[in-house]
Amino acid sequence: MYFCTDKVVSMLEIDQNVMPERVGDTSGIKVDSRPKVIEVQNATRISMPQEYAHTSQIDDKKHWFAMRVTYSREVKMKETLESKGIECFIPMRYQTKVIRGKKAKILKPVIHNLLFAHATKAEMQEVKKDYEYLQYIINREHQKIIVPDEQMQTFIAVTGTYDDQLIWINPEDLNLKKGTRVRITAGDFEGQEGIFIKVKGARDKRVVIAIQGVIAVAMATLHPSLIEAIK
Repeated sequence: MYFCTDKVVSMLEIDQNVMPERVGDTSGIKVDSRPKVIEVQNATRISMPQEYAHTSQIDDKKHWFAMRVTYSREVKMKETLESKGIECFIPMRYQTKVIRGKKAKILKPVIHNLLFAHATKAEMQEVKKDYEYLQYIINREHQKIIVPDEQMQTFIAVTGTYDDQLIWINPEDLNLKKGTRVRITAGDFEGQEGIFIKVKGARDKRVVIAIQGVIAVAMATLHPSLIEAIK
């Protein structure tokens, strides 16, 4: 958009110094009532304010953000975000607890303070204004950890089963470069991909689904015939 500067006030100017002709007076001066068009000069381009930028420049794509919720308020925060239409996921597992003398299995977060939220950047920024204890998890490069959709879908598909045979691992204890990238070819997790590697606490190699720098999980033992290496 362009705006005019300097001495230009309006596009049209009427000569106000010429008096109108009196009726019947042939000696009067004729008034040229045609508007004089002023030439616009020195046009200066002014940048549009950021808030008026075209909507196509706004990132309205939803991402999976890895979030930290302090003081173990991740479950309550999940309920709050879902009430605002934001999809969330918390890795959970069953834990045995004695209640009134009886054993019961209760779903508990695998890691306290961890929550994944599926939202646009604008939505997350707006929510964070109201909840200071909701923070982005930052990687070593000081960047927000955003999990690719496909990777997150695999992680949810595997961990959402709450299988007792899942082994939860600190990703810093894994050297994924030593493993082989594989795809599961049959069964409930057909099509899912991961790293086939030896992990602590398991006799055999397991397929590991890892969200780098955040969390990793080893699946139940799979027969070698159910996996294939990805070249």
